[in-house]
This record gives sequence, structure tokens and C-alpha cells, in this order.
Amino acid sequence: MKDYCPLVLDLRNKKCLVVGGGAVALRKIKTLVSSGARVLVVSPTLCREVQEMVERAELHYAGAAYGVHLLDDVLLVVSSTDNREFNGRVSRDCFARQVLVNNVHDPSLCSFFFPSVVSRGPLSIAISTEGRSPAWARLAREQLEEIFSADCEAFLEFLGKIRPLVLRAVEDPQKRKEVFRQLAGREFYRSFQTLGAEELERKALEFVEHYIKHK
Repeated sequence: MKDYCPLVLDLRNKKCLVVGGGAVALRKIKTLVSSGARVLVVSPTLCREVQEMVERAELHYAGAAYGVHLLDDVLLVVSSTDNREFNGRVSRDCFARQVLVNNVHDPSLCSFFFPSVVSRGPLSIAISTEGRSPAWARLAREQLEEIFSADCEAFLEFLGKIRPLVLRAVEDPQKRKEVFRQLAGREFYRSFQTLGAEELERKALEFVEHYIKHK
């Protein structure tokens, strides 16, 4: 099995092709559309939900027949038909053109995978088994969702708000690093869960001032 490099991609306005229009394709399509990609679908048939997305102009239907010309200017491809041999052909076309491809039936014919993701606002935790066991990846995601509760999103928004203040107030890089570590730690997280936003911000500013004076 290949060694893969974990990346977070900005797909906004990037052209992505999905070959296939069934239930498996639908899951990938939803992921790409939610990431802001410009999604093209090619398939002789479309399931109801994919058809509705086409009608709402959330994606573009490129017709029934696949051809290599559809790979022009495409960042990545998902080959998700129920025909393994055909999916393999699409993968090999992508390899030849150096286009990223996910083959839903054969990990050996993939150049990238869709991880199982825990999402809490700006926090994203991706779990991948490189195609060995998507079921285990889903189990790991469910366990992490219990650890990282819904209020993580609001806490991250607070940290994002306080960050510019720390950058202006603490000039020394090492001191600044320690301040960020403390603010992101368990004590402040527990305070966030019990205090109001204004009170917590006041406490954070007091901590920064105290740290500057005594460190």
C-alpha cells in the first residue's frame, strides 16, 4: 500500500468530476458541493437526490457518456459506478493525466481518499485507514465526536477572537507560544463552559497582562 500525505484542500470553485450517479456517488457529491467545489456529474442514470441537485443548479450534469475530454481542467475525480472494470479505466485515465482520483471500489486505484471527518466549526479531525477499513474509520469518528462536544466550535471562535490581542500584546515569540498554550488548555476550556463570553474575555486579558508582568 502507498504512503499517503494527509492534506486539507481548498476546493472552492475548483472543478471536480464524479463518474456515476447512484447512492455511493451521492455521498461524495454532497461532500464536494459542501466544500464549494464546482461539481460535474456524468452518468447514464441519476438517483432522485442527484437529479434534484442538478435541478437546483447545485451541480452540473455533463451527460451520460464518460470521455477523457471531461478530465480537462479537473482537479480531482471520483469514479463511483457499479462497474469495477469501468472504474479502473477511469482511474488509469486519471493517472495518465496526473489528475487525483478516488476509486470507490479499489483502494489500489486511488490517489486520494475521503476521510471520515469530525467537524466542529473550524475544527476538522480527519480519520483515514487508506481504504483498509472505512467501517473502523466511522467507529473512530463516532468516538471522537463524543470527546469533542458541540461547544468546541464556540470555544474556537473565542480563541480566534482573542488571538489578535495576544499577538499585539506579547512580542516575545516564546512567551506568545506559552500564552496560546495556556489559553487553549483545559482550565480556560472549563471556564468557557461556565462563564459568559464577556467574563471569559476579561479573564483572558487579565491572564495576558499578568503573564507579561511576571514572566
